[in-house]
Amino acid sequence: MFICLLSIMQYIYRVYLLCIAVPVIVLLTIVTSVTVTLGCLLGNGHFWGYYPGKVWAACILKVLLMPVKVSGREHLKAGQSYVFVSNHQGSFDIFLIFGYLGRNFKWMMKHQLRKIPFVGVACEMSHQIFVDKRGPSKVKETYDKARHTLKDGMSVVVFPEGARTFTGHMGVFRRGAFMLADELQLPVVPLTINGSFDVLPRTGKFYQIKRHALTLTIHEPIFPQGHGPENIKGAMQQSYDAIMADIVPQYQGYVENPDQ
Repeated sequence: MFICLLSIMQYIYRVYLLCIAVPVIVLLTIVTSVTVTLGCLLGNGHFWGYYPGKVWAACILKVLLMPVKVSGREHLKAGQSYVFVSNHQGSFDIFLIFGYLGRNFKWMMKHQLRKIPFVGVACEMSHQIFVDKRGPSKVKETYDKARHTLKDGMSVVVFPEGARTFTGHMGVFRRGAFMLADELQLPVVPLTINGSFDVLPRTGKFYQIKRHALTLTIHEPIFPQGHGPENIKGAMQQSYDAIMADIVPQYQGYVENPDQ
């Protein structure tokens, strides 16, 4: 009986998803992208690059009826720049962090995202940081922009795995975000996301979205302990350990990600 009821609820949710939620999300995305683009043309890219996106992301999760829980905002200090690092369970990490972190920040994102209609232009206009690894000059350009952003009092969000998981488990961390934090002597804040993989695995299609609770845990900042390789290594290990310890048991432990 319970399994039958569950199947009916899943069917009803899928109908709602295809007939109502997806059209609303497409409209929200277009309107938000145009708003961000026009707003940035008028000026104050820090405002237009964050607040419309924050509302857009939170609205999408509400339209999809996703329960959200956030903990740890009390660890963040007003006016302080941070390098936020998070595990990367899936596409819904974006909505969860953008909508519920509660800090103005810039994304460090793959340069391929420039090609997404409407969204790519909005990201470009709002000075999000595109990570381009197609040669040393491109890498330098990426980190020069990140340095400028952080020196301007802004924070950044990075997925140090560099790619979404295929299994729900966390892969290895790359050093880039931690090197940036070390160079500018900024605190690193680990973020743990749970539930995003259950909503939509990397190999899933949009019509396979499932309603599932999403949680965002903001850990205590890791402040610099000196300067150089040891500080970088220490911040990276502490971040990895903090994030891993808060992942639900089902996805605990390292699993190699072939896309890294």
